Amino acid sequence: MANTTLSTLSGLDATFLYLETPEQPMHVSSLCLYEVPPKLKRSFSKAVVTHLKKRLHLAPIFTHVIESARFGLGHPSWQTVEAADGIDFDYHVQRVSLPKPGTMRQLEAAVAEAHSRLLDRSHPLWQFTIFSGLSSGEIGFYAKVHHAALDGKGGTVLANSILDLSATPREVPPPEVTPDAATAKPDAKIGAMIGAAFSNSLAQYGKIIRAIPSVAGKVAELAKPVLQKVIATRSAPFKFAPRTPFNVNISATRNFVTATLPFAEVRAAAKVLGGSVNDGILFVCSSALRTYLKGLNDLPKRTLVAAMPVSLREENNQQLNNQASMVLAELGTHHGDAAKRWKAILTSTSKVKESLNSLKSVLPTDYPGLLAPVLVSRLNALVASSKLMERMPAVANVVISNVPGPKVPLYLAGAEMKTFFPVSIITHGLALNITVQTYCANIDFGIIACKVAVPDLNDLGTAIAGGFDELVALAQAKVALDKERDAAVPAEAAPAPAVKKRRAAKTSKTAKEEPIVTRPSSKRSSASR
Repeated sequence: MANTTLSTLSGLDATFLYLETPEQPMHVSSLCLYEVPPKLKRSFSKAVVTHLKKRLHLAPIFTHVIESARFGLGHPSWQTVEAADGIDFDYHVQRVSLPKPGTMRQLEAAVAEAHSRLLDRSHPLWQFTIFSGLSSGEIGFYAKVHHAALDGKGGTVLANSILDLSATPREVPPPEVTPDAATAKPDAKIGAMIGAAFSNSLAQYGKIIRAIPSVAGKVAELAKPVLQKVIATRSAPFKFAPRTPFNVNISATRNFVTATLPFAEVRAAAKVLGGSVNDGILFVCSSALRTYLKGLNDLPKRTLVAAMPVSLREENNQQLNNQASMVLAELGTHHGDAAKRWKAILTSTSKVKESLNSLKSVLPTDYPGLLAPVLVSRLNALVASSKLMERMPAVANVVISNVPGPKVPLYLAGAEMKTFFPVSIITHGLALNITVQTYCANIDFGIIACKVAVPDLNDLGTAIAGGFDELVALAQAKVALDKERDAAVPAEAAPAPAVKKRRAAKTSKTAKEEPIVTRPSSKRSSASR
């Protein structure tokens, strides 16, 4: 098995390696339910392996392994395994049979356990687990890839390389053959490595220095109204999030639950209320969190704050790396009135959009690698051992991420994907993560948490359905109120009959109103719990 040296990881990608501990795995995953044709059920695992072997070259992560820089003198680099027979498929494709009765809750528990295990860095950083035995007859497919290799949208690119648009897999051209000389791995001398490390670091410092004027200008521009408000009101420029059960050090154990909502109904309700699908998802999460914490008699008097990953990726960028940053959004959980909660979310997300549009082009996704593995890893260990995140004021309470997904059915080795539940990362100080993936006509929620900090996560999963019902009810109330206002318009204020008729005819041809459901419905999963 020959290896070839590829590129050095960016600072952001490498950070996910430095932050990883047994309590804090840094892989991103998904749980998909597949409807497998009867003729493939017994041989589906073998069919998946055969399918993957034909497509290893389509996504480099399949054949990339991590090579650490000696003495921590720089960020790690990617090495590629040239021979397909060098991939250990017994490790990369696991098989698990669920005990009877094979409920969705059993599958979620099995995924939580699998998600708590670290990936072996001596192998390429991915692993799939195929779960059979579900009472629904479906197959569970759990896939995890290290976050050092890709972000949420990069994951979509990866999925596109192995999935198809029909039950008949598309023909994939074989990989190009490279000369043997290209596979030789040179023995780098220590002096050359140090020189390369310093050169790379100096280049990164140069990028940062060159970016300072533009960053400083943007920050100053955004900070000006904030500073003026501080001076005028003598108030603090930043409000910390309240303490919650989620703002603690995490253990190595996990809880995982899923939920599914209809995409069209969430979009229609949010549109009626003057917001986006993302606003609707935040409202559902806000309502669910409020219900959950209220049930624990632990609802803060101040609003919860969500940390939201945002993509910095250009529309046509297909690189399988991390191009993301983080923003904060207030969830309005302190408002018992749903309308006030919705307004608080709209106000917060509008501020986020304004700030992001200004800073998106200058936010850094890299930093110098010199001694970074040692420094960042030791800092992370200090934070964990001292429980620093429990002592410091909380910046956010929960991570909420929304990843747009495909709108058409996808297939793997002849089986149709029915759901796409994300399984993300939790960290010290943020023991709860709600990640959402849109797929076909649904919005699939994957909720992961520390089992010690959030032992009753199923209650939060159930509360997602209640949050959806509340969103729809709020939209219906607005529609009813608008109709009452229209009916109250004086007759003399109405347009002349001829004009009204022409307008009605024009509207009937060009406009189509999205319906708001009259009987809200949601589901936790397609399998029996």
